Amino acid sequence: MDPPEINVSISVPSARTRPPLPLLSVPEHSLLPAPPVLTVVKVASVVGARPQFIKAAPVSREIRKHNHEVLIHTGQHYDEGMSDVFFRVLDIPAPDYNLEVGSAGHGRQTGEMLIKLEDVFLKETPDAVLVYGDTNSTLAGALAAAKLHIPVGHVEAGLRSFNRAMPEELNRVTTDHLSAILFCPTETAVDNLKREGIEKGVHLVGDVMYDVALASAQEAMKRGVVRRLGLEPKGYVLATVHRPGNVDEREPLASILKAFAECGETVVFPVHPRTRKMITKFGLEAHLPVTVRLVDPVDYLDFLGLLIEAKKVATDSGGVQKEAYFFGVPCVTLRDETEWIETVEDGWNAVVGTDTEDVVHAIRNFNPQGTKAKSFGDGHAAERIAKLLGGLA
Repeated sequence: MDPPEINVSISVPSARTRPPLPLLSVPEHSLLPAPPVLTVVKVASVVGARPQFIKAAPVSREIRKHNHEVLIHTGQHYDEGMSDVFFRVLDIPAPDYNLEVGSAGHGRQTGEMLIKLEDVFLKETPDAVLVYGDTNSTLAGALAAAKLHIPVGHVEAGLRSFNRAMPEELNRVTTDHLSAILFCPTETAVDNLKREGIEKGVHLVGDVMYDVALASAQEAMKRGVVRRLGLEPKGYVLATVHRPGNVDEREPLASILKAFAECGETVVFPVHPRTRKMITKFGLEAHLPVTVRLVDPVDYLDFLGLLIEAKKVATDSGGVQKEAYFFGVPCVTLRDETEWIETVEDGWNAVVGTDTEDVVHAIRNFNPQGTKAKSFGDGHAAERIAKLLGGLA
């Protein structure tokens, strides 16, 4: 499948260096009406993990065209390969604040974020706080802002896996109920909020990750990452595994890796630092055949290039499920449920869990046919989000 012929361009001018918008000058005693006062909205955007960096890129660009953004990196992903490199590749402005929270248990990590975010919000006094997705950074940003009576905007509002055992589900549900402006990617998300009694401030804007995927596909293919890794197009399965439920205990992680070893395909597995730590802890790497290639994390464009050329994808990531759908790559989801039900309803996503036999069967036999009918927008979600935030003036 040829990627869309769209050039990537996610350059964002700094709000601090942007010249002020010009105002018309009217003589003191002129009969002409005074020019309108152009009010600039100040938005504090909170990011902390790889998917949030990707989503923030086009939204930051649009916000900074007419308003002022303060970008706050919580430091939730503190590894250079998972953080700094994404800012460079996506040409996101350097964060105004890096809270350097790092890794910790949910309570300690979220608590430290709350303390530091509150200090920043009190200093910057933003008109709105914008959060993304479902991480601890999302929850901390929303809660700190709501306690200070600052309106919260939530990008990817309304997603539900209906599994309260997932930390991400608790984060996204709580954030939605704290938010004043809810930016939904799909009709399903709007319907989920309505069932919970949330209808005010809900906007169907489309999916910002679709914006980025469309803009980045051509540049990703130019990178030649498949060739660099000695792979053949459509000759490998691309894998990602990072959810706590899949990596924190030996049994599910060992079951997934055994499936990769037995599926009969070359499996390319960019390993999240936390996942690699657990593979080492459980002594699982020694049992892997050469067909399972553990590689270091790759930047967004290289990952997109690997995904577009993959035969299939095996993942527990919500974002990767979507990206596979965007480019017509069959996806095997290593979970018991998904918040992106549209990809399942359309027949391009097999949700199979972590049992070795089920994963092997799906990798070998899941071959969806036909077109993709579900809508994730038109590639202009970021523009709609920025316009709605600008309306707070």
